[in-house]
This record gives sequence, C-alpha cells and structure tokens, in this order.
Amino acid sequence: MTNQSTLDKLIEMRLTSMADAFRTQMDDSSMKEVPFEDRFGMLVDVEYSSRKNNRLKRLIRSAELEQPDASIAAIDYQSGRKLNKTLIGRLATCEYITECRNIFITGATGSGKTYMACAFGMEACRHFYSVKYVRLPDLLLDLQAARDNGTFAATLKKYTKPVLLITDEWLLLKLTEAEARNLFELIHKRRKKSSTIFCSQFRESEWYQQICGGESTLADAIMDCISYDSYKIDIESIDPTKDLSMREVYGLDPAQSK
Repeated sequence: MTNQSTLDKLIEMRLTSMADAFRTQMDDSSMKEVPFEDRFGMLVDVEYSSRKNNRLKRLIRSAELEQPDASIAAIDYQSGRKLNKTLIGRLATCEYITECRNIFITGATGSGKTYMACAFGMEACRHFYSVKYVRLPDLLLDLQAARDNGTFAATLKKYTKPVLLITDEWLLLKLTEAEARNLFELIHKRRKKSSTIFCSQFRESEWYQQICGGESTLADAIMDCISYDSYKIDIESIDPTKDLSMREVYGLDPAQSK
C-alpha cells in the first residue's frame, strides 16, 4: 500500500487532521527514527484534538450567547460589587449541571448579570455541555407563536434539549396567564433533568408578583419548580454612589445586555 493511498483513505473517512499530520511526518526525515507506536499516537492525538476543538466551536456557535467573549477569569471583583468569589469558582466547575440545579443571578441594570451568565455558559461549553441563550421576551413570543400554529411540542423541544438554558431578562415584564402557562410547560419538562440560569433585575422575592400578579396558581407552580435547591448570586453595590456599570468595565456596547 502506497502512502498516497493511505492519505486518500484517511481523507475519505474524514480524518483530515490525521491525514495532514501523516503528510507532515512523511516530509520530516527525523520521524524515521521515531518508533511506530509513538508516531501513530501522535497522529491519533492530532485527530482527537481537532475533533474536540471543532465540537467546542459548534457548541459555542449553537449557544448563541449574547456575550461569547465572556470569561470567568475576567470577572471583576474590584468594581464595588458584592460577589462571592468562592461560589462563582465552584459554579465554574459545572458541578451544578451534574446536580441538575439552577442559578439565579439578580442585580440592577448594568451590574454584569448577562456577562456572568454567559461566562458560565462558556464554561459549560468547555465541559462539552449543550447550551442555549435566550431572552425571556423572545422565548415567550416563540412559544406562543408555536402554540398558535400547532408546533408547540417541536418548539418546546428546542428549549428543553439543551443541558443548560440561560434565560435573560427574566420576568422583566409581568406574565399573562397564557405566557405563564407556556413557560410552566417548559420549566416543568426541564425540572430535575437539566439546569437553567435565570438573570433578572428583580430580586427573587419579587418574582411571584411578576407572574400573573401573583394571583394565579401558575405563580406557585413556576416558583416551586425553579426555587428549590438553586444557587443564588445577588449582585449588590457596596456603595451605590460610586457604582460603576459593568458595561464600562468590560468595554461593552451600551446596547448589549445588562
């Protein structure tokens, strides 16, 4: 068997990175002194790394994160905010995902909620978990449109399938009965099977009133599904008079998320 035939077969099997590495080895005379097992191991390592990197890129692209450049390492702990660095470090390990637990991130506009949520999303991608970012207003519109045209089950699957769902602008506006019903269907299907990050300008104690004015049993049902055993990150200012927007700290466009 000729080397070209081997290269052709590798390419046909879509082992292109291995093919390129094999070609490089053939052109390197010093490789003749390397044992076969070592050379073969090098080829496998190249292909394995390539596939892992490509998979990571697909996960990040599919996540559609609002801030794909967000990073746990870049979270600013010196900008006048009360942040639990130990908790954030623990959550960065994605242990909460294996536990099927949620995260609540609350704070005022510009406090860095979206950045932090996207940083957690990036870590989840690096652990090869599927991630989906969505603004709650967009999610509600998508679910209602699907309900109206008879594709609700298929659309629901789009949001239940990701291992981590990041829901931004959570309860920014009060939910109607129909919106709460659709949202409950999604939350119920994700419960104890996956994890969700909720980013809200309202404190958790105020969420109840944002769901049908707190007068519907759906408010009880939704809060019961998401509140139990969730991690809480409340981003507070140490001194509001010296508060600095995280958009400015991270150099973000003012039009981007909170």
